Amino acid sequence: MPPPPRPVGTATRGTTNPNRLRRMDRWITATHGAALRRADHPLAVDLGYGHAPWTAVELLARLRTAAPETRVTGIEIDPDRVAAAQPHAREGLTFVRGGFELPVPDRPHLIRAANVLRQYDEDEVRAVWERLTARLAPPDPDGLGGGLLVEGTCDEIGRRHVWVALGPEGPRTVTFATRVGSLDRPSDLAERLPKALIHRNVPGEPVHAFLRDFDRAWAAAAPYASYGARQRWQRAVRELAAGWPVVDGPARWRQGEVTVAWGALAPRE
Repeated sequence: MPPPPRPVGTATRGTTNPNRLRRMDRWITATHGAALRRADHPLAVDLGYGHAPWTAVELLARLRTAAPETRVTGIEIDPDRVAAAQPHAREGLTFVRGGFELPVPDRPHLIRAANVLRQYDEDEVRAVWERLTARLAPPDPDGLGGGLLVEGTCDEIGRRHVWVALGPEGPRTVTFATRVGSLDRPSDLAERLPKALIHRNVPGEPVHAFLRDFDRAWAAAAPYASYGARQRWQRAVRELAAGWPVVDGPARWRQGEVTVAWGALAPRE
């Protein structure tokens, strides 16, 4: 038999910690849970889970609170990491070697790629996005459901996180999520921008203008700090939404999140 094809991509540093991706998982469960429930035996992929499989184990548990039939496959390019994960395999949770080619038999309803593209060049991101979104499950005949790619970056313990959500048609939104008490100002999140945006945080680019306006709204909301950082965040986001296409509402803001339409932050050509 011919040898299996070489996985597409490069091994990550593999840094991982339990609960690191809790903010991303919470958002996925809240915003994509209904789509997972509509699917028959939905499949989620944890792409590049790292040296230890904690994020895949946690993803299965969290998604099943929204869609009990969800299956998760953890994919890693490093064979030693795949071997180390096997003792954690169970019903609904498998681990395989692979990369951006996604060696799974079904079209995923979710692909989570956290802290995977930071090591790539900015001009490589679009091709990776297109390759992954082409594998997503399509919407049903009524135009509902379908797959979602969530790609982003967080700090080592998951206090600060920024991600892009993409459907088969391309990028849809950018979400900023944080433990608000860890911030001096919202622009502290700039260091966690995904690769598609992190080098665009310069004057003249939309993401730079967004973070500038967010800092101004945060400063204007300073009187609300006496009620707690969460109240200040919510007030700042409400002010921000007057000038930017914020697509979520107070229920998500209370979680230390804000989601903005991708087109408002997309890099200038």
